[in-house]
Amino acid sequence: MTAVWIVLGVLAVLVIAVVVSYNRFVSQRNIIRSSWANIDTELQRRYDLIPNLVETVKGYAAHERETLEAVVRARATAQATDGSPAEQAAAEGPLVGALRQLFAVSEAYPALRANENFLQLQHELAVTEDRLQAARRFYNANVQELNRRVESFPSNLIARQWDFTQEQYFEIEAAVRDDVARPPRIEF
Repeated sequence: MTAVWIVLGVLAVLVIAVVVSYNRFVSQRNIIRSSWANIDTELQRRYDLIPNLVETVKGYAAHERETLEAVVRARATAQATDGSPAEQAAAEGPLVGALRQLFAVSEAYPALRANENFLQLQHELAVTEDRLQAARRFYNANVQELNRRVESFPSNLIARQWDFTQEQYFEIEAAVRDDVARPPRIEF
């Protein structure tokens, strides 16, 4: 009789362990989805700032048409991408490059660099980039934890049983940094 109680106790502990592990997988998957939504929000904020930035630059650097059009095209492509984190990151790469080129062009126009609207938009974009990078780090940390559990024994048995798979990391560079963070440039 004692052996039956021991077997039932072991089975109960195993069932509880499986339930706890399954619930943790579900929780991690939901955290990843939520953190991806935060990234998506920051990307949308960036997309919303870009047209204003392009219009401001257009007023000062109208003959830089190619650069402005490249930014607009890259924004449209990135905004239209609705796939995996890797696909989104691939679409963000050209946008980051185009924004860097836009800010490089702005260096040639002192009046533009002094324009309050341009400076405010540049600052807002830098803040958005910082928030996007923080959201990316949070997302990737959660993905790393889930991926570790999917690969580790014994949780990999639970993952395989209920089709929990590894998630993709989201890797992009920041498009712009705030001038405040840069050391001042001194010229003699």
